[in-house]
Amino acid sequence: MNLHALSSPTKSAAAPPRWAVWAAHLTTLVVLPSGLWRIAMVLGYPAGYTEAGFVPFETLGSKAWMLTLSVLCELVAFLTIGLVRPWGEVIPRWIPLVGGRRVRPMAAVAPAALGAVALTVLWVNVPWWWTYPHEDMTHTGHLLVGILYQPMALWGPLTAAVTISYYRRHRAAQRRGSTD
Repeated sequence: MNLHALSSPTKSAAAPPRWAVWAAHLTTLVVLPSGLWRIAMVLGYPAGYTEAGFVPFETLGSKAWMLTLSVLCELVAFLTIGLVRPWGEVIPRWIPLVGGRRVRPMAAVAPAALGAVALTVLWVNVPWWWTYPHEDMTHTGHLLVGILYQPMALWGPLTAAVTISYYRRHRAAQRRGSTD
């Protein structure tokens, strides 16, 4: 029995709309400024903190965490692109054991939707950054960090929009397949 034949779609989903492709790629860009800021701190630049405020970030553990967080955020954002690319429909053949198999739409939609909700909740207060006290930062640093983190408020909504587009395209393809 050919497992690849069983897992291949009967009807292909429509191409993603241009706005969804742009939104998916934009997710990687909205994460970038805050990641670069954290990497600057890993490299020893206080990045807006006072001398005393920067001390907790000088430990190896803090640096490892900031670097890991920056890379993980970018990788998670990159996964959104899978919702508009072929590898979001068929697992690339180079991946051992599962390569070439069809991605079940809900296996992509469920984690993407949960992630979109979590990201929205996580970053919803970023627009009010300047209303919170940050005594451990310089005035310029407080302003700069606020600006660098503002795009993060878009991450969840962008992911949600791309996820909805993916779901609708695959639901329509499934309906076409069941009426044939």
